[in-house]
Amino acid sequence: MSDTATRVLSLEDDLLDLLGPAAVSTEPRVRERASIDGSPMSPIIAAKLPLGLADLVVFPADAEQIAIAVAAAARHGVPVTVRGKGTGNYGQAIPMHGGLVIDTTRAKAIVEVGDGYITAEAGAPMVLLEQAAWAAGQALWMYPSTAQSTLGGFLSGGSGGTGSIEHGSNDRGFVAALDVVHADGSADIVHVEGDEAQKYVHNYGTAGVIVRATVRLEPLREWRGLWASFPDFSGTLSVLQTIGNLDPTPRLVSGDGPEIAAALPSDEAIPEGRSSLRAIIDASLIDTVTAIVEGAGGRVEAVREGPQASIRLSMLSYNHPIEWYQKSQPHEVFHLEVAGMPLSENVEAVEAVFPGGKLHIESTKQHPIGMLAAPYVSEEEVYRGIADLNALGVGVHNPHQWNVDFNVEQTAETARVTDPNGLLNPGKLDPTYAGPRKGAIR
Repeated sequence: MSDTATRVLSLEDDLLDLLGPAAVSTEPRVRERASIDGSPMSPIIAAKLPLGLADLVVFPADAEQIAIAVAAAARHGVPVTVRGKGTGNYGQAIPMHGGLVIDTTRAKAIVEVGDGYITAEAGAPMVLLEQAAWAAGQALWMYPSTAQSTLGGFLSGGSGGTGSIEHGSNDRGFVAALDVVHADGSADIVHVEGDEAQKYVHNYGTAGVIVRATVRLEPLREWRGLWASFPDFSGTLSVLQTIGNLDPTPRLVSGDGPEIAAALPSDEAIPEGRSSLRAIIDASLIDTVTAIVEGAGGRVEAVREGPQASIRLSMLSYNHPIEWYQKSQPHEVFHLEVAGMPLSENVEAVEAVFPGGKLHIESTKQHPIGMLAAPYVSEEEVYRGIADLNALGVGVHNPHQWNVDFNVEQTAETARVTDPNGLLNPGKLDPTYAGPRKGAIR
């Protein structure tokens, strides 16, 4: 038996004693499910699968048990990869060095809803946090387009979503405090706030494991979901930033041309053959937005209220329309995350970088961002296109790689102390990484 296998068996014995048999699994199907994430959405990464397989999976019931599992793995020298739902990224949640996968989805308690904040365990779904906030007359600053994502997963691997027009990405004040555990063999939970907390955001658990988080809330507004349509994409592009810059700030403004809109789930508010614009706006803006839409040759298709309307629109934003578009096409489709004024001012050139290119677009305060999709030819063609997009003045983030690509130097410096033996999600933190970075699309 190899030394690695011996360490895993010893860890399994410890975890059975510490967490109980219901929380520990070596079943092949469980290990396989815990070793895949959103990678099939990337044809580049999908062609390289499988990239790793867990030797052991645990399902902690609370934050303290997550910490116990991390500490046990560190004591035995076993790599540990922590995951929530594994939906939002491609490769970052795969245990490339095997070892232990910690599935946090059972650790989902909402600890406290206070004035301007909510505290919950890492496995709490964002949609449940939003529901708890609404019940208290408040709302999350932001939540991801996959609203069922876990809090820890969104902070470790996500970036933004509904609410980001006003508040930016999730490293810009959304996180008030974190409780984290380091890979030093201790189950001590370390409480960090402010700038110290930001060191653990968007680095895939390579600097420490989030077990509990406190994030910002704001007063609940009278949100309305608004669906509009235009004869073609140019109408949507002409009003997207205007609507996104209104006061009060909308929570979300998304748009698609007729081709991507046709792939979205059937809804009378997304009429066939027309470009679709969707927004979550303050009720006071309904007349204003209607006038803007109609003045640009469009029409308002529906105005809906209630939390379900907001969640439905959120699930039609960011990379979700691209996922629906992928499923509708007879060939492989890839996408890049893109940003900049050329998305609205020179969309023909942007889409033409890749033959058959189609853009999904979102508003921010500064400039539009989006997802550029196209038929997949090769990895080399994707990288050629990234250079061409940069030449057009388009910022690009490449989702087809699994390296930490945000605050890389800071994360590496932190991990030298918090993960001295390199056991936290190994294979994801490369201090020499020189590819496109997450900040390129801000």
